[in-house]
Amino acid sequence: MKIKLKLTRVGMNMSEATIVEWHKQPGDRFDAGDSIYSFETEKVAQEVEATAPGIMIEILVPKGQNANVGQEVCIVDVELQK
Repeated sequence: MKIKLKLTRVGMNMSEATIVEWHKQPGDRFDAGDSIYSFETEKVAQEVEATAPGIMIEILVPKGQNANVGQEVCIVDVELQK
């Protein structure tokens, strides 16, 4: 199932973050727990991990660009657990 991942708020005052690294590229497979991308704010740097296995489909916010909280940053195709 294709889903769009959004930048989540990790602090009360967080409104945006910079994408500092994409650990997966379009076509790459990932497992639950694998790091998908990293972002940085004024106060924190954090990696975003996959919660289910899947495939990276498309990157919507390139490395080095800012994203607002709630903005879609990539599209993944996740394998639903049965």
